[in-house]
Amino acid sequence: MKLILTHEVTGLGTAGDVVEVKDGYGRNFLTPRGLATPWTKGGQKQVDALTKGREVREIKDLDQAKGIKGQLEATSVKVPAKSGQSGRLFGAVSNGDIAAAVKAAGGPELDKRKIEVKQAIKTLGSYEATVRLHPEVAATLTFEVVPA
Repeated sequence: MKLILTHEVTGLGTAGDVVEVKDGYGRNFLTPRGLATPWTKGGQKQVDALTKGREVREIKDLDQAKGIKGQLEATSVKVPAKSGQSGRLFGAVSNGDIAAAVKAAGGPELDKRKIEVKQAIKTLGSYEATVRLHPEVAATLTFEVVPA
């Protein structure tokens, strides 16, 4: 099945890529979640619009990505979250919360879709996340979840 990705899918591609996937994966996972649309000739216009929008948002070159990586790894980030007496959170910390905390700490503005956290964050403490800045550059962000 040939599809056009409308959002970034880890391990498959970024928005605007035309990919060939198995029928069940496309029909049961990608299309219902809005991550992809069927490929058509008219859909090629959509691909062009997505790639143009991605070029505007993306980090332009490798040197800039390496500079942002150094800045991210040097930044001390504290993510405030509501918690109970035992340190367990009411809910979980999202990628949007992490991106907002990085910006509040004086770091660069991050796209929440480029932040990858290994497990759900449901307790106070220190955690690590991977931020994909460029296809060749990924930064490790260390942050601490503190009571709000």
